[in-house]
Amino acid sequence: MTHHHDGELVVFLIGMRIRKPWRPDLWLPVFGDMPKMLAELARDPDSGLLGSRMVFDPRGPWLVQYWSSVDKLYAYASQPDAQHRPAWSRYNRRARRHPDAVGVWHETFVVDRAESVYVGMEPDGLARATEMVPVTARLDRARDRIA
Repeated sequence: MTHHHDGELVVFLIGMRIRKPWRPDLWLPVFGDMPKMLAELARDPDSGLLGSRMVFDPRGPWLVQYWSSVDKLYAYASQPDAQHRPAWSRYNRRARRHPDAVGVWHETFVVDRAESVYVGMEPDGLARATEMVPVTARLDRARDRIA
């Protein structure tokens, strides 16, 4: 199996680095804001968020998100009445008071081409965010799937 998606595709990685694990009062509120944003995005099918997955890393959790366009990602980030703006403001206030407690990072990738393979498993990653389709004779080689 492979994935299928027509149109622009954006992969957005966002995470936090817990630098003072003994101070949950400083990092737990940052962690707690993300579920609110994801719930808000899930309620709006036009938001542009196609899907996401949480990854737990020893240094801090992060998300892989798939978006239908970079414009929709940036529109959500700057929307004044959405969850992101107040969460970002709270983080900045907290970071000024305790700059070494928790860090936030993100990376944005506009995907020109993507290849995916899923064998003997349910849709995951890109196929779960878009559509899982059988590999056809035309797409039986990795080079052809990414072309």
